[in-house]
Amino acid sequence: MKPAPGRIRIIGGNLRNSRLNVPDLPGLRPTPERVRETLFNWLAPTLAGVRALDLCAGTGALGIEALSRGAVAVQFVEPERASADALRANLARLKVNNGDVAVSDAAHFLRGTPQRYGLVFLDPPFTLNLWTPLAQQLEQAGWLTDAAQVYVESPREVSPTLPANWALHREGHAGEVRFALYRRTGTVPLS
Repeated sequence: MKPAPGRIRIIGGNLRNSRLNVPDLPGLRPTPERVRETLFNWLAPTLAGVRALDLCAGTGALGIEALSRGAVAVQFVEPERASADALRANLARLKVNNGDVAVSDAAHFLRGTPQRYGLVFLDPPFTLNLWTPLAQQLEQAGWLTDAAQVYVESPREVSPTLPANWALHREGHAGEVRFALYRRTGTVPLS
């Protein structure tokens, strides 16, 4: 079931049933509620105290859901000013002060000084085909903790090439979307 246009809800944690205002922008594709519920059931045992990176944040629903369920902090990265402003407004309205929003292209952001994250949401716009280059930047530039988990959302028919040390933990499908959770199992040797 699709949410009413312009609003989606947080489905669990201390912000449960809070509504996020969503700007009407081309290409903005919030992760469906059913997919978020499944993902966060998978993540439940590992969310408390984790630092997360919501790369290509869009509405920020994934990162806000993580904060609602025990993540200690989330860095949101969103290149579209209107989406970033809406995300900041939602965080302020919900009185969430452990989320920071960077208005930046994901690849540009990842060229900055790395911070280590235990959870990353990698859900770029489907038309840009950014999964593989962003995954390589995350892995090679030191953005991930040793046992980091990475959520990847892509079209059902797309199989992104991901670092060899990202082991598939769980996956599912919803309509034309494939969603998968990977666990980092060590470092990739440099060639």
